[in-house]
Amino acid sequence: MTTIPLRVLAVGLSASLLLSACATVSPESRLRAGLMDAGISPRMSACMAEKMVDRLSLAQLHRLQSLVSLRKSHMGDMTVDRFLYKVRALDDPEIFTVTSKAAIICAIDR
Repeated sequence: MTTIPLRVLAVGLSASLLLSACATVSPESRLRAGLMDAGISPRMSACMAEKMVDRLSLAQLHRLQSLVSLRKSHMGDMTVDRFLYKVRALDDPEIFTVTSKAAIICAIDR
């Protein structure tokens, strides 16, 4: 049986952890990309994602992901009010509240 020196094992484990951390996309960046894919401007998407990510569960963030297909059916940028109309259709009051508050704050901060 071959033994692996502890130092070699530690270096290998550290390297694999660093690589996996780089490969994982944060929920905030996924949300930002999803908002942009839905047609929200990049600046507004970044602002909203920052405000929303810590207030919604992962399950709620996944539900929001279903709205990405909206852009494919509509050309051009989507207005925030139209996006909020679609968010309301998800029938989750918390998602709607968090999203609309983020949209209002980000619209004012422009």
